[in-house]
Amino acid sequence: MPIFGSSFYHQTLRKYVITFGNMFNDMTVSRIDSTGKTVQTLGVPISYSPKEKWLARLKDNPDLTSQVQTVLPRLSFEITGFEYDGTRRLQSLTRNVSTNSNGSFKYQRTPVPWNLNFSLYSYVRNADDGVQIMEQILPYFGPEWTNTLNLIPEMGIKMDVPTILTGMNIEDTYEGDYENRRALIYTYNFTMKCWFFGPVRTPANDGGIIRRTILNFHSMDTNLRANTLYGITVDITDEEIDRALTTSRVTIQPGLFANGVGTANSAASINRNLIAANSDWKYAPNTFFYPSGVKYDPITGQDS
Repeated sequence: MPIFGSSFYHQTLRKYVITFGNMFNDMTVSRIDSTGKTVQTLGVPISYSPKEKWLARLKDNPDLTSQVQTVLPRLSFEITGFEYDGTRRLQSLTRNVSTNSNGSFKYQRTPVPWNLNFSLYSYVRNADDGVQIMEQILPYFGPEWTNTLNLIPEMGIKMDVPTILTGMNIEDTYEGDYENRRALIYTYNFTMKCWFFGPVRTPANDGGIIRRTILNFHSMDTNLRANTLYGITVDITDEEIDRALTTSRVTIQPGLFANGVGTANSAASINRNLIAANSDWKYAPNTFFYPSGVKYDPITGQDS
């Protein structure tokens, strides 16, 4: 059994990687002659692979002519790190809730924010190709580009995920003397503001739907708080202290007439256990004030 009690996989990391790659898919570079006429347009393929792989490929085949698919220009990208982002942390008790057609519902706890760092590499044989690719990237990041992702379809959770361009650098790779340039490598560094979600749960996982809450208001009797009553020290529990000091009680539950119309009158409502989560119910609060002089005696266990 998993250490946290359940096994789940939402494929969110896969969705982030695909989204990042799709942003730079279908890019092209044009070859222009001396008259300004476009004589050739090349598609720039993209793949998920580290830069070291292509550096090794350059070393083994400097001219990159043995296979068509390895001809420059091309792009590759990789994940370079994860960082927890506490500045985006939401209240941990918040839940995302989705209601089913049969009246039941499921929920997820608050997602956890992480920053996902990517590096995008542009490999070109000449500077003009690299500049063309650069000019197709930089205008869209000022410094971020936001995609809307359907992260948890079964919960209907769609979130805006910004991708921030944090910097770039250019690297020349040579073979032999200084005049024999092998390749130009442009490296673009990005940070994607991601969220990771826990398991989808149902009330059956947690013991049922909460259909009534009770809130007690207490006085601040310092003598009783110190376990002193009638001038003597008594052995009473915290539960007995809370009951003895209760001055009023507020209960909140759903209210619904038998005809399906919501009501705030709990006395006129059908049994709260018969009310479905997606019905047109209303909040039905009740407040009870304990009469003056009527107190619970923790020694006798009676109301006096």
